[in-house]
Amino acid sequence: MESQGEMMDRLRTTFRSGITVPEQFRRTQLQNLLSLIKENEPQILEALHKDLAKAKFEAVLSELDIVANDIYCALDNLKTWMQPEPAATNLATKVDTCFIQREPLGVVLIIGAWNYPIHLVLLPMVSAIAAGNCVVLKPSEISAATASIVADLIPKYMNQDCYAVVTGGAEETKSLLENKFDHIFYTGSQAVARSILQAAAPHLTPVTLELGGKCPCFIYGRVHIQSAARRLAWAKFFNAGQSCVAPDYVLCSPETRDALVPALRQILEDFYGKEPRSSPDLGRIVSDRHWSRLTDMLQKTKAKVVIGGDSNQEEKYMAPTVVVDVPEGDILMGEEIFGPILPILTVDSLEEGIEFINRRDKALALYVFSEESSLVDTVLKKTSSGGFCSNDGILHMTLPSLPFGGVGASGFGSYHGRWGYETFSHRRGVMLRGWALEFINGLRYPPYTERNLGWLRWTACAKKDWFSCSVM
Repeated sequence: MESQGEMMDRLRTTFRSGITVPEQFRRTQLQNLLSLIKENEPQILEALHKDLAKAKFEAVLSELDIVANDIYCALDNLKTWMQPEPAATNLATKVDTCFIQREPLGVVLIIGAWNYPIHLVLLPMVSAIAAGNCVVLKPSEISAATASIVADLIPKYMNQDCYAVVTGGAEETKSLLENKFDHIFYTGSQAVARSILQAAAPHLTPVTLELGGKCPCFIYGRVHIQSAARRLAWAKFFNAGQSCVAPDYVLCSPETRDALVPALRQILEDFYGKEPRSSPDLGRIVSDRHWSRLTDMLQKTKAKVVIGGDSNQEEKYMAPTVVVDVPEGDILMGEEIFGPILPILTVDSLEEGIEFINRRDKALALYVFSEESSLVDTVLKKTSSGGFCSNDGILHMTLPSLPFGGVGASGFGSYHGRWGYETFSHRRGVMLRGWALEFINGLRYPPYTERNLGWLRWTACAKKDWFSCSVM
């Protein structure tokens, strides 16, 4: 069996050969990745159901189609993305050719997460391929069935000298991180992200971190309660709440809460029936450890459970759960919940809600539900988050035209569409000079004079300042 060191040497040699650079090679590999998804949909869906009991509907939308759409976006725009970008010049460089050239970084590492185990390894891989890199994928061992199918399919469809998959747990990941990569792309928890940064530091490897956090949903002012409850419930309980962009808690007025709770109760029954445990559309918690963490939170909370609350360890099942009267310092308001528990907190004013959001870490996504556009605009202007969406949840991350990424504690760097291409590219500034205008170059050679300095300052001025720049 090939060692990690041998794998890295193989990929590094391949990259240095230049095989990944031509546009046609990138296109072929992207098309191969698309074929992998389309030709193996049943097997992939089976693995996702084994790991997370994902309904086909949710799996197709959030795991397969989102990756396919990003591939289509890359194929449609690759030629444009690869074109040199002209750069402005000044008088001193007027006859020179100046541009920005995007170059692949080299061998990059993509470490995925278990909650969307296809999406979170293959979608960043799309960007890395489009940018011309060699790639090592490390799927999460927690979603073992999906990790196995990724490891099986990638070598069958993709160039084996350019792309590799490493499976295993924490020890394999730790060993992998001892190698020098040209970029590390990590999706997961803040705790592991700190370890990733420490491992990257000795090699000065740049890192993109896609983390989570407690994404607020602020419902305020005039709002259509039924529509708000329906969209909120879908975004929160999609994938059993195991989404980094799921609404983690709701902020609203006491009056809105009193109208929202019965609306959520009815809508959850509409979604999953009177017995959610029997619904084929409600996923399961990924592992016993994660199930125990969630049930422990429910046991320790001082909040009041008003919907759901029941669970079953054997099935790793937890009902869609809503709690109210949540103290700000409650266990549910500490770390990201990452499960089907929705706390509702109340505030008495728009300003109080904004202040509540701003005194916590910046979230990966912030949601505002209101019919008042001025109110939505106020929250947008007075807060900061990785992404922002009004009157819905999660949908903003499905557009390849929008950058997806965090800020502050929710991560740094972004991807999807052009943004992913930029993440996995080096922007190289290029100036191509000839031998003309040597008399201008002569101004910069010793012996230095005040007159030559004045002329040089004039030639380097921005065009709008030519007449204000002094020549001594």
